[in-house]
Amino acid sequence: MNPIGIVALWWGSIFLAILIFLLTYRFWFRLLGIILVPEDKIGLVTLKFSLFGEKKELPPNRIIAVDGEAGFQAQTLAPGIHFWYWIWQYNIDLQPLTIIPPGQIGLLIAKDGDELPTNSILGKRVDCDAYQDAAAFIRNGGQKGRQTAYITTGVYRINTFLFDIVLAPMTQIKENMLGIITTLDGAPIEVGQIAGREVADHNNFQDADAFLRGGGNKGLQPQVLLAGSYNLNPWFAQIEEHEMTQIPIGHVGVVISFYGKEGVDLSGDEFRHGNIVSKGQKGVWAEPLGPGKYPINKYLYRVELVPTTNLVLNWASARTESHMLDKHLSTITVRSKDGFPFNLDVSQIIHIPATEAPKVIARFGSMHNLVSQVLEPTIGNYFRNSAQDADVIAFLTSRKDRQDSAKRHIGQVLEEYNVHGVDTLIGDIVPPDSLMKTLTDRKLAEEQKVTYDTQKMAQETRQALEKETAIADIQKQIVQADQGVLIAERIADAAVKKSTGEANGVKIAASAEAERTKMIASADAERTKMSAAAESEKVRLMAQAEAEKIEITGKAEAEKTLAVGQSSAEAYRLAVEAMGGDNFTKMKVMETIGQEKVKIIPDVLITGEGGGANGAIGGMLGLRLLDMLKSDKKEEQA
Repeated sequence: MNPIGIVALWWGSIFLAILIFLLTYRFWFRLLGIILVPEDKIGLVTLKFSLFGEKKELPPNRIIAVDGEAGFQAQTLAPGIHFWYWIWQYNIDLQPLTIIPPGQIGLLIAKDGDELPTNSILGKRVDCDAYQDAAAFIRNGGQKGRQTAYITTGVYRINTFLFDIVLAPMTQIKENMLGIITTLDGAPIEVGQIAGREVADHNNFQDADAFLRGGGNKGLQPQVLLAGSYNLNPWFAQIEEHEMTQIPIGHVGVVISFYGKEGVDLSGDEFRHGNIVSKGQKGVWAEPLGPGKYPINKYLYRVELVPTTNLVLNWASARTESHMLDKHLSTITVRSKDGFPFNLDVSQIIHIPATEAPKVIARFGSMHNLVSQVLEPTIGNYFRNSAQDADVIAFLTSRKDRQDSAKRHIGQVLEEYNVHGVDTLIGDIVPPDSLMKTLTDRKLAEEQKVTYDTQKMAQETRQALEKETAIADIQKQIVQADQGVLIAERIADAAVKKSTGEANGVKIAASAEAERTKMIASADAERTKMSAAAESEKVRLMAQAEAEKIEITGKAEAEKTLAVGQSSAEAYRLAVEAMGGDNFTKMKVMETIGQEKVKIIPDVLITGEGGGANGAIGGMLGLRLLDMLKSDKKEEQA
């Protein structure tokens, strides 16, 4: 074989030996008693047998060896290299480290240790490096079973031969909530109490050992937890989450305590309806809670809300206030003196001072009991008794007086129960339908009578007015008639004088006109001849225009005549109504005599008196003589 082949074979043998060693190094290390523990592991050791001179058997009831006995060893192997753990004497189990994630805690169950005391369910805490030193746990008196202590978020080297790990979530209390605690371990609760006594310095029940050392009792606890996160061992304490007690504005909270020492009654000798005690004692607390939020343990305390503002209660089936205290109150049915049943709505306004609220609750237990035990029977019976003293009509008509009387009576009754009666109001009063119909008919008849009397008076007044108006109208007509006669006489005199003047004027004008006509006759003749041709054309054109004018004027004149005639007829009608037919006729006759110059007195009066048979002849002769004189006068004038 050449040298190169020898070298290659040599290096190949070395490589193969290294590969075999790498694949089997654990076996060779283990064969040589060498243990390699990775950084994320822990080595659990089991001793198969003990050599001469060493203890060979575990004590009774023990499974974990702390002094070199054969069996599961308390001591574990940390990450790294360990020697002298021979394969034929030791068995090594590599287990992952114990990791507690955020938001959780690790609960431990010990498989070995001292026996738990009687009435204890949890093993007490011992110094053992957060349960990472199993030997210290055994030597320091650690107890088997569930442990009071726990481990929080982190990485631990826990010997799982001794401990089992159980993960549990942290306890979260939300905002505006509280946690009520019930412990599962501790001393029994004292006789006569329903909860354990308060224990200090246990870090909100997170340190169970401090709670137990302080003498804490198992069962319901008076202390509560507020909003936040807590490391609570669920094997030690159970928690219930509840809302905080809220007392709204306008109310106080009277605390009824079922927990605490027996208190001294502060209410005095006059109040004999319950004990009112100081804060922290068993009974009704003398000091109520004001508006706000309070972490009250509802299993130990009860808070009764008492309104301190005016409270309205309605005895009406169709109306209920928001406080719902009058939810079960209904319209009061009463019976009158005359046997008629009718319904009555009532509203009662009360006020409870804050200082009197504890007495009210001590006496009745709750506001609902106050309403059902006092207000409901008091008000109902008062109005039933009141209604029996009067008939329905009298009850309706005296409503205000009865309301005032009810206010006084009910107010006096309520003062005895530490309640102030502010006012009593009567609402709707609903008489029977038959009685209502009778009352309605009666009222309608009364109103109709009033209406008829009023109308009668109006008619009488109207008749008197018409009579006076007629008299005034007649007086007016009389005055108008007298004035008409006077006017007619004056018009007649004026007409006579006007006629005389006109006759003289015509006579003078006729003489002047004759002379003037004579002088201008020749001139007019010439002028007429020259303008005849032009005038003929003008006449023709004027004739056409005049024809159209006459046509239009005729229509207008006809309408004017019609209107004038209608207005004259209306004027005559009104004049006749105003003056009377006879007076109007006399007036028109006088106007006609004046306008037409009719002689109403004869020139010659022939009578038969005083002359005998010759009187008539003498008259005729006189008349003839007068005619002759007139003829001579006309001739002279001519």
